[in-house]
Amino acid sequence: MDSTDTRVSPGASATLVETLATGGAVPGMRVRRFVPLARGPLGERPITADQTNTSVVVGERVVVKWMRPDGSPDRAPDLLAHLAAAGFTRTPTPYAAIYRDEPDGGLAAVVTGFLPDAADGWDWCVDALLDQLAGGPPADLAGDLGVLAAELHCALATPSDTIPAPVAVSHRDWATDGLAVLDQARQLVAAADHEDAQWLTDRLPRLAADIWRSDEVDRAYVIPPHGDLHVGQVLRWRGGLAVTDFDGNPTLAAPDGATLTEPTARDVAQLRTSLLHVGQIANRRTEGRHRSAVTDWCQRGVDELLAAYLRTLREHGMAHLFDERLLRPFEVEQECRELCYAARFLPRWRYAPMGVLRGWYD
Repeated sequence: MDSTDTRVSPGASATLVETLATGGAVPGMRVRRFVPLARGPLGERPITADQTNTSVVVGERVVVKWMRPDGSPDRAPDLLAHLAAAGFTRTPTPYAAIYRDEPDGGLAAVVTGFLPDAADGWDWCVDALLDQLAGGPPADLAGDLGVLAAELHCALATPSDTIPAPVAVSHRDWATDGLAVLDQARQLVAAADHEDAQWLTDRLPRLAADIWRSDEVDRAYVIPPHGDLHVGQVLRWRGGLAVTDFDGNPTLAAPDGATLTEPTARDVAQLRTSLLHVGQIANRRTEGRHRSAVTDWCQRGVDELLAAYLRTLREHGMAHLFDERLLRPFEVEQECRELCYAARFLPRWRYAPMGVLRGWYD
């Protein structure tokens, strides 16, 4: 892989997979192995969905995700090992993590199993909603997402040798953090010279008031979260639903290099708002012809997702992990983070979080 960007040389992924399968050394790299990898076909094809890293499918059985060299997070290997120890199987099989040699020592790649016929939620969720709007079956998918999220959080909160004490209590000032993100989003949108900037400025007091509601929470349980839990991280494949990509939110980092821990409401807020983004995508593709039906689907979806999530937490005896008072502040903050993400990585995405915010505040 090129040392300055995420371009991957042809054949590099296949070579890495073959080396792992034969037990060889990777020049200039340190290998952390999880599950043994058997030899097999080595044909390559890239995954072309929008992402901040670069993923390549090898032999239709293995995925090599090459990480950005500029400070890419290295939390995924520990979380994958922790989840495997907790018995969580609704994620692609983890095979290995590859680290660059010192003095850099950063994460270079993560190698996991490929899930046959898998589609991420930006495809299968959107397609399900579009089918419903065209007269097809109801897109009743939100409850399954809520169950998956709860099962994931229960596993993340289960002690293992990798993370012996995954649950802690935090007294962090989430309101101040959220307001800083709001201000950053305002500045980035303004720098884009877009009419959305004036809209945000006019509604700053209301946005800030909703974010400030997290100030009611002076202590909350925190766990190592997924960190970037949107529908695009949920794959539907032959075996059902699986969650992937534990790199974390590119706009959300732990302070001063500390281990990232968050209230479970952070993941839930992001997953719920991503359902609303599905609605925005559907509106754009249908040119707004079904706006009322999409609005109804979105509202019902976020409600069903939360209900299924809470029910599953209770069934596992972990209802205490979730503080609903943080949900709305984190949802508003998440849309601001989406605006920051759009400004930095994907400008054409801005319409989705702006559409959600306009739906909330107009």
